[in-house]
Amino acid sequence: MTELDALIALADEQRAEQMAQYHKIPRRYLGVTTPQIDDLARTWRAQRDLPSRLDLADSLWRSDIHEARIAGAKLLTQARIRPDEDAWALIRSWLPDFDSWAIADSVMSAGQKRLVADPARLDQVETWLQSDNMWIRRAALVGTLPWAKMNNPKPDDLARRDRILGWAASLVDQRDWFIQKAIAWWLRDLSKRDAPRVTAFLAEYGARMKPFARREAARLIQDR
Repeated sequence: MTELDALIALADEQRAEQMAQYHKIPRRYLGVTTPQIDDLARTWRAQRDLPSRLDLADSLWRSDIHEARIAGAKLLTQARIRPDEDAWALIRSWLPDFDSWAIADSVMSAGQKRLVADPARLDQVETWLQSDNMWIRRAALVGTLPWAKMNNPKPDDLARRDRILGWAASLVDQRDWFIQKAIAWWLRDLSKRDAPRVTAFLAEYGARMKPFARREAARLIQDR
């Protein structure tokens, strides 16, 4: 039985129909739960060396099955991958296929690990802001969330945080809901560590954000 067969064996037709209606993206859905995918991905990671794991991840992605793409991303969601250039290249190769938040967020959870491992890659991520694909622009913020979540950032990390806030500022006039949500998500997470910085950002750019995003960004500050 192949890994894809193992995933398909867990299919739940009723749940798959519900997922298809929810995600509204025309692809095959199996109805496999996230914990089930996690268990399979954990087993596959333990059984394979890095080159074969990358091959499996790419094969699962190319199946264009919802859960298989998420499983492929989870194969790469690991802090310590050495060397990791091929893993990072594979993640970047998937960007043009992004078309839903669930798959994009799974991939960028893996991407976050690779960016923290080598922050110089932020230079590549910055180019994503010019993409015609909204999901790729959004991925620039989702992939850099670790810098919003750092409790004790070093000076270089503070500089990176300000750089990414500049990216968020460059996106505030884009009206797409998912872009606005990503900006709000980044600011909300940062507000737990640096509320004054978020307050300053909202004072300068908040009026240009959609009201729901502005409220979400400030929610934890207001709750204090």
